[in-house]
Amino acid sequence: MQKSLPQIVRLTVVFAVIGLAVAGCGRKGDLDPPSANATKTGDSSKPTPQPGTVDRPFILDPLL
Repeated sequence: MQKSLPQIVRLTVVFAVIGLAVAGCGRKGDLDPPSANATKTGDSSKPTPQPGTVDRPFILDPLL
């Protein structure tokens, strides 16, 4: 099964767009800094929320 050059280019572009779309998923903004208490104890697994922001759960959060 031989594919012509335009088909290969089209497939490459489609996979590149899909890859960019998947890589763009996530939260917009900076990383959350660790809390002062977590920094003292060395556990930074649960960051403290910033004032004025609401942490809304996302459907894919359990996967992260």
